[in-house]
Amino acid sequence: MKRRDFIKVTGLGVAGAATIAAPAIAQSMPELKWRMPTSWPKSLDTLYGGAEVMAKMVGEATDNKFQIQTFAAGEIVPGLQVLDAVQNGTVEIGHTASYYYFGKDPTFTFGSAVPFGPNMRINQAWYMLGGGRDMLNTFYKKYNVVSLLAGNTGCQMGGWFRKEIASVDDLKGLKFRIGGFAGRVMQKLGAVPQQIAGGDIYPALEKGTIDAAEWVGPYDDERLGFVKVAPHYYYPGWWEGGPMLLSFVNLDKWNALPKYYQSVLEQAGHYANNWMMAKYDQTNPPALKRLLAAGAKLHAFPAPVMEASFKAAKELHNEVSATNADFKKVYESLNSFASNGYQWFQVAEVGYDNFMARHAQI
Repeated sequence: MKRRDFIKVTGLGVAGAATIAAPAIAQSMPELKWRMPTSWPKSLDTLYGGAEVMAKMVGEATDNKFQIQTFAAGEIVPGLQVLDAVQNGTVEIGHTASYYYFGKDPTFTFGSAVPFGPNMRINQAWYMLGGGRDMLNTFYKKYNVVSLLAGNTGCQMGGWFRKEIASVDDLKGLKFRIGGFAGRVMQKLGAVPQQIAGGDIYPALEKGTIDAAEWVGPYDDERLGFVKVAPHYYYPGWWEGGPMLLSFVNLDKWNALPKYYQSVLEQAGHYANNWMMAKYDQTNPPALKRLLAAGAKLHAFPAPVMEASFKAAKELHNEVSATNADFKKVYESLNSFASNGYQWFQVAEVGYDNFMARHAQI
Protein backbone atom coordinates (compact mmCIF):
# COMPACT_ATOMS: atom_id res chain seq x y z
CA MET A 1 0.00 0.00 0.00
CA LYS A 2 1.46 3.35 -1.05
CA ARG A 3 1.37 6.51 1.02
CA ARG A 4 -1.39 8.20 -0.98
CA ASP A 5 -3.52 5.07 -0.88
CA PHE A 6 -2.98 4.78 2.86
CA ILE A 7 -4.08 8.38 3.36
CA LYS A 8 -7.30 7.73 1.47
CA VAL A 9 -8.04 4.42 3.23
CA THR A 10 -7.45 5.67 6.77
CA GLY A 11 -9.24 8.95 6.34
CA LEU A 12 -6.21 11.18 6.71
CA GLY A 13 -6.79 12.64 3.32
CA VAL A 14 -9.72 13.25 0.97
CA ALA A 15 -10.48 16.84 2.08
CA GLY A 16 -6.90 17.38 3.23
CA ALA A 17 -5.46 15.91 0.06
CA ALA A 18 -7.40 18.44 -1.98
CA THR A 19 -5.65 21.35 -0.32
CA ILE A 20 -2.19 19.94 0.44
CA ALA A 21 -0.24 18.47 -2.43
CA ALA A 22 1.43 15.17 -1.54
CA PRO A 23 4.85 16.20 -2.95
CA ALA A 24 4.75 19.32 -0.78
CA ILE A 25 4.09 17.18 2.28
CA ALA A 26 6.92 14.84 1.39
CA GLN A 27 9.38 17.69 0.91
CA SER A 28 8.58 19.20 4.31
CA MET A 29 8.66 15.96 6.31
CA PRO A 30 11.70 15.40 8.54
CA GLU A 31 13.54 12.09 8.43
CA LEU A 32 13.11 10.15 11.67
CA LYS A 33 14.24 6.72 12.81
CA TRP A 34 12.54 5.35 15.90
CA ARG A 35 12.92 2.09 17.79
CA MET A 36 9.93 0.09 19.02
CA PRO A 37 10.59 -2.68 21.55
CA THR A 38 7.68 -5.04 22.16
CA SER A 39 6.58 -7.41 24.89
CA TRP A 40 6.34 -10.29 22.40
CA PRO A 41 8.66 -12.95 21.01
CA LYS A 42 8.88 -13.02 17.22
CA SER A 43 7.35 -16.51 17.19
CA LEU A 44 4.00 -14.93 18.13
CA ASP A 45 3.45 -13.51 14.69
CA THR A 46 0.08 -11.93 15.47
CA LEU A 47 1.11 -9.98 18.57
CA TYR A 48 4.58 -9.14 17.28
CA GLY A 49 3.12 -8.94 13.79
CA GLY A 50 0.81 -6.15 14.92
CA ALA A 51 3.83 -4.04 15.82
CA GLU A 52 5.44 -4.85 12.46
CA VAL A 53 2.26 -3.91 10.58
CA MET A 54 2.08 -0.59 12.41
CA ALA A 55 5.71 0.23 11.66
CA LYS A 56 5.31 -0.76 8.01
CA MET A 57 2.26 1.49 7.57
CA VAL A 58 4.10 4.46 9.07
CA GLY A 59 6.96 3.99 6.63
CA GLU A 60 4.73 3.61 3.59
CA ALA A 61 2.59 6.61 4.53
CA THR A 62 5.64 8.87 4.76
CA ASP A 63 7.71 7.61 1.83
CA ASN A 64 9.99 6.03 4.45
CA LYS A 65 10.94 9.38 5.90
CA PHE A 66 9.54 8.18 9.24
CA GLN A 67 10.93 4.72 9.95
CA ILE A 68 10.21 2.56 12.99
CA GLN A 69 12.31 -0.54 13.70
CA THR A 70 10.61 -3.22 15.80
CA PHE A 71 12.33 -5.40 18.37
CA ALA A 72 11.19 -8.58 20.10
CA ALA A 73 11.08 -8.92 23.86
CA GLY A 74 14.60 -9.04 25.27
CA GLU A 75 16.37 -7.55 22.27
CA ILE A 76 16.54 -4.07 23.80
CA VAL A 77 14.69 -4.49 27.09
CA PRO A 78 12.82 -7.38 28.74
CA GLY A 79 9.22 -7.81 27.65
CA LEU A 80 7.80 -6.46 30.89
CA GLN A 81 9.92 -3.30 30.85
CA VAL A 82 8.76 -1.72 27.59
CA LEU A 83 6.87 1.07 29.35
CA ASP A 84 9.94 1.97 31.42
CA ALA A 85 12.11 2.22 28.31
CA VAL A 86 9.64 4.57 26.64
CA GLN A 87 9.08 6.59 29.80
CA ASN A 88 12.77 7.31 30.35
CA GLY A 89 13.51 7.98 26.69
CA THR A 90 15.66 4.93 26.02
CA VAL A 91 13.35 4.37 23.05
CA GLU A 92 10.71 6.53 21.41
CA ILE A 93 7.82 4.06 21.20
CA GLY A 94 6.85 0.61 22.46
CA HIS A 95 4.18 -2.03 21.80
CA THR A 96 2.85 -3.74 24.93
CA ALA A 97 -0.08 -4.46 27.23
CA SER A 98 -0.84 -1.71 29.72
CA TYR A 99 -1.88 -4.10 32.49
CA TYR A 100 1.64 -5.51 32.73
CA TYR A 101 2.46 -2.37 34.72
CA PHE A 102 -0.38 -2.53 37.25
CA GLY A 103 2.27 -2.85 39.97
CA LYS A 104 3.06 0.83 39.41
CA ASP A 105 -0.62 1.73 39.71
CA PRO A 106 -3.73 -0.50 39.33
CA THR A 107 -5.14 2.07 36.87
CA PHE A 108 -2.80 0.63 34.24
CA THR A 109 -5.13 -2.36 33.94
CA PHE A 110 -7.74 -0.35 32.02
CA GLY A 111 -5.48 0.19 29.02
CA SER A 112 -5.79 -3.56 28.37
CA ALA A 113 -8.64 -5.26 30.21
CA VAL A 114 -10.13 -5.27 33.68
CA PRO A 115 -11.41 -8.61 35.07
CA PHE A 116 -15.01 -9.11 33.97
CA GLY A 117 -14.68 -6.02 31.83
CA PRO A 118 -16.30 -5.55 28.42
CA ASN A 119 -15.81 -7.49 25.23
CA MET A 120 -13.58 -6.34 22.40
CA ARG A 121 -16.08 -4.06 20.68
CA ILE A 122 -17.38 -2.35 23.81
CA ASN A 123 -13.88 -1.90 25.22
CA GLN A 124 -12.67 -0.33 21.99
CA ALA A 125 -15.75 1.86 21.67
CA TRP A 126 -15.15 3.18 25.19
CA TYR A 127 -11.51 3.95 24.40
CA MET A 128 -12.25 5.64 21.08
CA LEU A 129 -15.56 7.42 21.66
CA GLY A 130 -16.55 6.99 25.31
CA GLY A 131 -13.89 9.19 26.83
CA GLY A 132 -11.48 6.37 27.59
CA ARG A 133 -8.56 7.58 25.50
CA ASP A 134 -8.51 11.07 26.99
CA MET A 135 -8.99 9.73 30.50
CA LEU A 136 -6.19 7.20 30.14
CA ASN A 137 -3.81 9.62 28.45
CA THR A 138 -4.33 12.06 31.31
CA PHE A 139 -3.25 9.25 33.63
CA TYR A 140 -0.37 8.10 31.37
CA LYS A 141 0.96 11.66 31.28
CA LYS A 142 2.19 11.08 34.83
CA TYR A 143 4.53 8.48 33.32
CA ASN A 144 5.65 10.69 30.42
CA VAL A 145 3.87 8.64 27.75
CA VAL A 146 0.83 8.89 25.49
CA SER A 147 -1.16 5.86 24.26
CA LEU A 148 -2.26 4.80 20.79
CA LEU A 149 -4.64 1.93 20.08
CA ALA A 150 -2.57 -0.82 18.44
CA GLY A 151 -4.23 -4.21 18.82
CA ASN A 152 -6.82 -6.46 20.43
CA THR A 153 -6.95 -10.24 20.84
CA GLY A 154 -10.67 -10.64 21.39
CA CYS A 155 -11.94 -12.75 24.30
CA GLN A 156 -9.13 -14.96 25.52
CA MET A 157 -9.06 -18.51 26.81
CA GLY A 158 -8.89 -19.42 30.49
CA GLY A 159 -5.59 -21.23 30.22
CA TRP A 160 -3.88 -24.59 30.49
CA PHE A 161 -4.01 -26.65 33.69
CA ARG A 162 -2.24 -29.82 34.71
CA LYS A 163 -5.33 -30.95 36.65
CA GLU A 164 -9.04 -30.33 36.25
CA ILE A 165 -10.71 -27.44 38.07
CA ALA A 166 -13.93 -28.85 39.47
CA SER A 167 -14.51 -26.32 42.25
CA VAL A 168 -13.17 -23.14 43.81
CA ASP A 169 -11.19 -25.29 46.26
CA ASP A 170 -9.09 -26.56 43.35
CA LEU A 171 -7.70 -23.04 42.92
CA LYS A 172 -6.21 -22.94 46.41
CA GLY A 173 -2.42 -23.04 46.30
CA LEU A 174 -2.45 -23.23 42.48
CA LYS A 175 0.62 -21.51 41.00
CA PHE A 176 -0.94 -19.81 38.01
CA ARG A 177 0.78 -17.68 35.39
CA ILE A 178 -1.73 -14.91 34.82
CA GLY A 179 -1.11 -11.43 33.52
CA GLY A 180 -1.82 -8.15 35.21
CA PHE A 181 -4.45 -7.15 37.73
CA ALA A 182 -6.37 -10.43 37.40
CA GLY A 183 -3.73 -12.09 39.54
CA ARG A 184 -5.03 -10.17 42.55
CA VAL A 185 -8.49 -11.60 41.91
CA MET A 186 -7.02 -15.10 41.81
CA GLN A 187 -5.28 -14.41 45.11
CA LYS A 188 -8.66 -13.81 46.72
CA LEU A 189 -9.62 -17.32 45.63
CA GLY A 190 -6.46 -18.85 47.05
CA ALA A 191 -4.33 -19.12 43.90
CA VAL A 192 -0.70 -17.96 43.73
CA PRO A 193 -0.39 -15.69 40.65
CA GLN A 194 2.83 -15.49 38.67
CA GLN A 195 3.57 -12.79 36.09
CA ILE A 196 5.88 -14.29 33.47
CA ALA A 197 6.66 -12.98 29.98
CA GLY A 198 5.32 -15.02 27.05
CA GLY A 199 8.61 -16.61 26.00
CA ASP A 200 9.31 -17.90 29.52
CA ILE A 201 5.98 -19.59 30.24
CA TYR A 202 6.55 -23.00 28.63
CA PRO A 203 9.75 -23.90 30.53
CA ALA A 204 8.13 -22.84 33.81
CA LEU A 205 5.11 -25.03 33.08
CA GLU A 206 7.28 -27.92 31.87
CA LYS A 207 9.49 -27.86 34.97
CA GLY A 208 6.53 -27.62 37.35
CA THR A 209 7.50 -24.18 38.59
CA ILE A 210 3.88 -23.28 37.84
CA ASP A 211 0.76 -25.47 37.76
CA ALA A 212 -1.19 -23.60 35.10
CA ALA A 213 -0.81 -20.78 32.62
CA GLU A 214 -2.96 -18.52 30.50
CA TRP A 215 -1.75 -16.66 27.46
CA VAL A 216 -4.12 -15.63 24.66
CA GLY A 217 -5.97 -18.25 22.66
CA PRO A 218 -5.59 -21.34 20.46
CA TYR A 219 -3.33 -19.88 17.76
CA ASP A 220 -0.73 -18.43 20.10
CA ASP A 221 -1.11 -21.21 22.67
CA GLU A 222 -0.43 -23.82 20.01
CA ARG A 223 2.77 -22.05 19.01
CA LEU A 224 3.91 -21.97 22.62
CA GLY A 225 3.33 -25.72 22.98
CA PHE A 226 1.29 -25.73 26.20
CA VAL A 227 -0.77 -28.78 25.19
CA LYS A 228 2.33 -30.93 25.62
CA VAL A 229 2.63 -30.25 29.36
CA ALA A 230 -0.85 -29.23 30.60
CA PRO A 231 -3.76 -30.92 28.78
CA HIS A 232 -6.79 -29.26 30.41
CA TYR A 233 -7.81 -26.20 28.38
CA TYR A 234 -10.34 -23.88 30.02
CA TYR A 235 -12.57 -21.06 28.86
CA PRO A 236 -13.47 -18.24 29.06
CA GLY A 237 -10.64 -15.96 30.14
CA TRP A 238 -12.89 -13.73 32.24
CA TRP A 239 -9.98 -11.45 33.00
CA GLU A 240 -9.61 -10.55 29.31
CA GLY A 241 -12.95 -10.21 27.61
CA GLY A 242 -11.54 -7.91 24.91
CA PRO A 243 -8.05 -6.70 25.85
CA MET A 244 -6.58 -3.78 23.99
CA LEU A 245 -2.90 -3.54 23.15
CA LEU A 246 -1.35 -0.11 23.07
CA SER A 247 1.64 1.65 21.66
CA PHE A 248 3.13 3.93 24.25
CA VAL A 249 4.97 6.93 22.83
CA ASN A 250 7.38 9.05 24.85
CA LEU A 251 5.44 12.25 25.55
CA ASP A 252 8.29 14.59 24.63
CA LYS A 253 8.87 12.74 21.36
CA TRP A 254 5.14 12.79 20.61
CA ASN A 255 4.83 16.51 21.22
CA ALA A 256 7.83 17.17 18.96
CA LEU A 257 6.29 15.28 16.02
CA PRO A 258 4.71 17.20 13.13
CA LYS A 259 0.92 16.91 13.29
CA TYR A 260 0.97 14.89 10.09
CA TYR A 261 3.27 12.31 11.67
CA GLN A 262 1.04 12.16 14.75
CA SER A 263 -1.94 11.41 12.51
CA VAL A 264 -0.01 8.78 10.58
CA LEU A 265 1.04 7.05 13.81
CA GLU A 266 -2.49 7.02 15.15
CA GLN A 267 -4.01 5.69 11.92
CA ALA A 268 -1.26 3.08 11.54
CA GLY A 269 -2.15 1.90 15.05
CA HIS A 270 -5.80 1.57 14.04
CA TYR A 271 -4.80 -0.42 10.97
CA ALA A 272 -2.68 -2.76 13.13
CA ASN A 273 -5.58 -3.08 15.55
CA ASN A 274 -8.01 -4.14 12.83
CA TRP A 275 -5.44 -6.46 11.28
CA MET A 276 -4.77 -8.21 14.59
CA MET A 277 -8.45 -8.79 15.35
CA ALA A 278 -9.02 -10.22 11.87
CA LYS A 279 -5.89 -12.37 12.12
CA TYR A 280 -7.03 -13.98 15.38
CA ASP A 281 -10.52 -14.57 14.00
CA GLN A 282 -8.91 -16.29 11.02
CA THR A 283 -6.38 -18.41 12.90
CA ASN A 284 -8.02 -19.40 16.20
CA PRO A 285 -10.74 -21.75 14.83
CA PRO A 286 -8.42 -24.14 12.96
CA ALA A 287 -5.84 -23.92 15.76
CA LEU A 288 -8.42 -25.08 18.32
CA LYS A 289 -9.27 -28.08 16.16
CA ARG A 290 -5.58 -28.99 15.91
CA LEU A 291 -5.14 -28.68 19.68
CA LEU A 292 -8.10 -30.97 20.32
CA ALA A 293 -6.62 -33.48 17.89
CA ALA A 294 -3.32 -33.21 19.79
CA GLY A 295 -4.98 -34.20 23.06
CA ALA A 296 -6.27 -30.96 24.58
CA LYS A 297 -9.29 -31.50 26.84
CA LEU A 298 -11.64 -28.55 26.50
CA HIS A 299 -13.58 -27.42 29.59
CA ALA A 300 -15.77 -24.52 30.58
CA PHE A 301 -15.01 -23.13 34.01
CA PRO A 302 -17.71 -24.49 36.36
CA ALA A 303 -20.47 -21.99 37.15
CA PRO A 304 -19.50 -21.80 40.88
CA VAL A 305 -15.93 -20.87 39.87
CA MET A 306 -17.20 -18.17 37.52
CA GLU A 307 -19.55 -16.72 40.13
CA ALA A 308 -16.89 -16.76 42.85
CA SER A 309 -14.44 -15.09 40.49
CA PHE A 310 -16.98 -12.43 39.56
CA LYS A 311 -17.69 -11.69 43.22
CA ALA A 312 -13.97 -11.49 44.06
CA ALA A 313 -13.32 -9.19 41.10
CA LYS A 314 -16.08 -6.76 42.08
CA GLU A 315 -14.83 -6.73 45.67
CA LEU A 316 -11.32 -5.92 44.49
CA HIS A 317 -12.51 -3.17 42.14
CA ASN A 318 -14.40 -1.52 45.00
CA GLU A 319 -11.47 -1.88 47.41
CA VAL A 320 -9.04 -0.25 45.00
CA SER A 321 -11.54 2.46 44.07
CA ALA A 322 -11.81 3.42 47.73
CA THR A 323 -8.11 4.32 47.89
CA ASN A 324 -7.17 5.24 44.30
CA ALA A 325 -8.95 8.20 42.71
CA ASP A 326 -7.56 7.53 39.22
CA PHE A 327 -8.73 3.92 39.30
CA LYS A 328 -12.18 4.92 40.57
CA LYS A 329 -12.67 7.56 37.89
CA VAL A 330 -11.74 5.26 35.01
CA TYR A 331 -13.58 2.26 36.45
CA GLU A 332 -16.84 4.18 36.84
CA SER A 333 -16.56 5.49 33.29
CA LEU A 334 -15.88 2.07 31.78
CA ASN A 335 -18.46 0.29 33.93
CA SER A 336 -21.22 2.73 32.95
CA PHE A 337 -20.31 2.51 29.28
CA ALA A 338 -20.17 -1.30 29.34
CA SER A 339 -23.51 -1.63 31.13
CA ASN A 340 -25.22 0.37 28.40
CA GLY A 341 -23.33 -1.58 25.77
CA TYR A 342 -24.45 -4.97 27.08
CA GLN A 343 -28.07 -3.84 27.35
CA TRP A 344 -27.91 -3.25 23.61
CA PHE A 345 -25.85 -6.34 22.81
CA GLN A 346 -28.37 -8.70 24.42
CA VAL A 347 -31.10 -7.32 22.14
CA ALA A 348 -29.54 -8.29 18.83
CA GLU A 349 -25.89 -9.34 18.92
CA VAL A 350 -26.06 -12.04 21.60
CA GLY A 351 -29.30 -13.49 20.34
CA TYR A 352 -28.02 -13.69 16.79
CA ASP A 353 -24.63 -15.11 17.77
CA ASN A 354 -26.21 -17.77 19.99
CA PHE A 355 -28.55 -18.83 17.21
CA MET A 356 -25.74 -19.02 14.65
CA ALA A 357 -23.45 -20.88 17.06
CA ARG A 358 -26.12 -23.51 17.63
CA HIS A 359 -26.40 -24.09 13.90
CA ALA A 360 -22.69 -23.99 13.12
CA GLN A 361 -21.13 -27.20 11.84
CA ILE A 362 -18.24 -27.76 14.21
